[in-house]
Amino acid sequence: MGDCRKIRNICILAHVDHGKTTLADHLIASSGGGLVHPKLAGRLRFMDYLDEEQRRAITMKSSSIALQYQGYSVNLIDSPGHMDFCSEVSTAVRMSDGALVLVDAVEGVHIQTHAVLRQAWVEKLTPCLVLNKIDRLITELKFTPMEAYTRLQRIVHEVNGIMSAYRSEKYLSDVDSLLAGTGGGGGDLELVEDEGDDEDTFQPQKGNVAFACALDGWGFCIGRFAEIYAAKLGASAAALLRGLWGPRYYNTKRKMIVGKKGVDGAGKDPEPMFVQFVLKPLWQVYEAALGDGGDRGVLEKVIKSFNLSVLPRELQNRDPKLVLQAVMSRWLPLSEAVLSMVAKCMPDPASAQSLRISRLMPRREEPAAVTGGGGASEIISEAERVRSSVEACDSGDDAPCVAFVSKMFAVPFRMLPAGAAPADDAAGDSEECFLAFARIFSGVFRAGQRVLVLSSLYDPLKRESMEKHIQPAELHSLYLMMGQGLKPVAAASAGNVVAIRGLGRQILKSATLSSTVNCWPFSSLMFQVAPTLKVAIEPSDPADMAALARGLRLLDHADPFVEVTVSSRGEHVLAAAGEVHLERCIKDLKDRFAKVSLEVSPPLVSYRETIEGNAPSPLEALKVVLSGAGDGVVERTTPNGRCLVRVQVMKLPGSLTKVLDDGAAVLGPVLEGKERVAVTGAGGGEHRQSDDSAVEALKKRILDAVDSEVEAASEHLDGDKVERYQSSLLLLLRRMWALGPRHVGPNILLVPPSGAAADYKEGILIAGPPQVSERLGFLGGGGGSDSGAQYTAATGAENAGELLSLEAEGLKSIVVSGFQLATAAGPLCEEPMWGLAFLVEAFLFPGAAEQQQQQQQQDLYGQAMTAVKEACRAAVLRSKPRLVEGMYFCELSTTTEHLGPMYAVLSRRRARILKEEMQEGSPLFTVHAYVPVAESFGFADELRRWTSGAASALLVLSHWEALPEDPFFVPKTEEELEEFGDGASVLPNTARKLIDAVRRRKGLPVEEKVVRHATKQRTLARKV
Repeated sequence: MGDCRKIRNICILAHVDHGKTTLADHLIASSGGGLVHPKLAGRLRFMDYLDEEQRRAITMKSSSIALQYQGYSVNLIDSPGHMDFCSEVSTAVRMSDGALVLVDAVEGVHIQTHAVLRQAWVEKLTPCLVLNKIDRLITELKFTPMEAYTRLQRIVHEVNGIMSAYRSEKYLSDVDSLLAGTGGGGGDLELVEDEGDDEDTFQPQKGNVAFACALDGWGFCIGRFAEIYAAKLGASAAALLRGLWGPRYYNTKRKMIVGKKGVDGAGKDPEPMFVQFVLKPLWQVYEAALGDGGDRGVLEKVIKSFNLSVLPRELQNRDPKLVLQAVMSRWLPLSEAVLSMVAKCMPDPASAQSLRISRLMPRREEPAAVTGGGGASEIISEAERVRSSVEACDSGDDAPCVAFVSKMFAVPFRMLPAGAAPADDAAGDSEECFLAFARIFSGVFRAGQRVLVLSSLYDPLKRESMEKHIQPAELHSLYLMMGQGLKPVAAASAGNVVAIRGLGRQILKSATLSSTVNCWPFSSLMFQVAPTLKVAIEPSDPADMAALARGLRLLDHADPFVEVTVSSRGEHVLAAAGEVHLERCIKDLKDRFAKVSLEVSPPLVSYRETIEGNAPSPLEALKVVLSGAGDGVVERTTPNGRCLVRVQVMKLPGSLTKVLDDGAAVLGPVLEGKERVAVTGAGGGEHRQSDDSAVEALKKRILDAVDSEVEAASEHLDGDKVERYQSSLLLLLRRMWALGPRHVGPNILLVPPSGAAADYKEGILIAGPPQVSERLGFLGGGGGSDSGAQYTAATGAENAGELLSLEAEGLKSIVVSGFQLATAAGPLCEEPMWGLAFLVEAFLFPGAAEQQQQQQQQDLYGQAMTAVKEACRAAVLRSKPRLVEGMYFCELSTTTEHLGPMYAVLSRRRARILKEEMQEGSPLFTVHAYVPVAESFGFADELRRWTSGAASALLVLSHWEALPEDPFFVPKTEEELEEFGDGASVLPNTARKLIDAVRRRKGLPVEEKVVRHATKQRTLARKV
């Protein structure tokens, strides 16, 4: 474990059921020190040691094992392929330097393949491609070698296209930042261009593509066949390696490798060399072993030619499949092909960390305020030294000790190695011990060493205010992970992956370990999705509530992705990524952590509320709201009569709403922390610089959304109106007072126009500054007279007293608070609002001079907040409200005969089909559809039941979509009255049913007929 040049840290990534754990079995059987017998490899699934994993036959957590191969120490991390456990993939990717990406040769690239390639790209891992299940092309699809070659070539090309798209995306974003002046100099641009023009990522001739059948234990890279044919053909192995992939042919007359132009002498029906020299021999061996009346002579010839040690009793086995496995696994051993590719193509930790340092620990440039010297410059210089040690993977005695913990995982105390001393990291009387899944990036960690635990928010330049983000801890023990087993080690140097005991009380999910306080924390993990499936949990026996609370704390600690909260009604709410993830969490609660019987509510589905929109004339709706003059004004007056609130609402363009919702993570620190950063002195300059780059990117996305909206509107608007529409949208961006809910949502509070005060000259118009527009940079460069007038706190009432002005100043925050309350709980079912812009004009009038002024002021603030909230909700109700529901993107695969039952299931779930295509060269159909989140529960089980298990589905949260149905539909037109009558016989539509269900769950009143017939109840028996 000392020489980091002989270490390889790799993870296995793939779509579900593409063979990750089966491949890991064979690698462990050959290099795991006898943990798995070779005959059990592929069937034991050693890394799936949880009972639930064995029962479901899927991997549910990332686990590591240390292998030894020709002097190399390989830390192999097996990861899940199911979308519900994508957080485990994130933890595995951060620990690794390279990734084995598996793709099923029959099913091809799936949606999760895209996701794991994206994660490997973001974390700057070096990937290698393994095309698995090659045998299915022979035995199931009955392909000829040429057809199989076309299929394999198409998959490699498709995966290369995905990686090329990621490179192009980075290239374009870097060029945009350089053109905007936020990047470096011209040298950086040249570097980006070189990277963008690079060759394909995966090339078999480079040795980073393997072809395998993990179940039968054989696999190869084309370099293996190049060595085999080099002596026979009298050619160099290097020349054959270049010719064994692509449009290269072997000219038997001239004994040369030629391209398409020299095919004439290559035979009557020329075949590429990969088909002729690689696939055809494989097909012959399979036909000899599995075909009717197979020729055992071919197998014996292979055994003799390559001097394979196959026992006679294995050849005499009656099961031809076992005979084939015996020959193929010795001729082309899978572990040798994969591990040699890992050793050759994947970098050691020192090389990898120099490539990944910009992602792991982004550089913080020295702020201008620090150049004068002082303590801050010393902190930054030491932090830079720590960063350099991480970049070089320095394991010297004087190197700072730095590690990253990607997750905490629970292990029963009985599973710890014998003789493990007790520690104080147990949670109460729990039988679980929490270990940290860590990667050492610098220095040497030893058992008993004291370190500092840094959270992701730690900033060494603000050490005085960072006490809660830094904690001291002692490393009790270090373990080398061997799947389920643990091997104690006294010390571990940089580049290794270890489990650390003793951090259970300091770390909840992930953290940075450092031996010095002057260290920047590692960047946070990237997760593909958010936990969207929520249920309320309570114990069957109320006396077990304390045990449930303790169990939920342990579960939150042990699972990197689960979220445990307490709702406003006092319910314990558990949020998971999907149904499978939720079922595992509930089982862990019952059997491991809480050990009590539980009652689980139906899923708590989140909705949003919006209005119908401005389809007839978005320009007119925008002009009316910005001017404050229109028929849709809702007025509310406080009970004391001192405050009048006028509200108008409009729907924001969909593209702008999506940008604001997606940018919540950037908007939060920008809107809440920019003023604080500005006064922090030395440390502030740096953060302001990083904030500016994020703000510029968000501003560009907002402007792009406006441009796309204007372009879409130009199809049904005249040229002059298009320009006015664009200028109105830009004016809206310059008048953003606040966002909501929680100050970062997709709803906008607009600054009222200055001319509104003329209608109420005796009162003061409460008009706050456009803070959001200012911080996003939309006021720069001369916003015009309209925007300049918005900075006044209150206008009107020239002769108003000083007390009235102070009250008006205090009411600014009250208006914003009322807006936040309204957008957090809409009028339909108290769900957050979505994509709305509110114009709130609040007027304050003088009151009678009385003694209790302070009490009156408190009453005024409370009444004004309530008036703003109620006016906003009433404005939404008046503007044709609509319910917005989440939508899953669903990818389904099934055979032709099961398409009908699959479509029947989709139609019952209100799904919308996007496309249907047949996979080339296979009987499988791939269907893409949108499925509402509310209809997704039990979807996979129903699909399997109706298709006899022939269909599989993968759900990924996609977007929010408004239901077109009016929940308060009443027949009005002649056609509607003719169809529905007076409305008494109109059944509740889908939107109304969903709203009523949410209102019942929240304990809100529901309009429904409890008694339909007030006469005496009739029975089935009629007694005359």
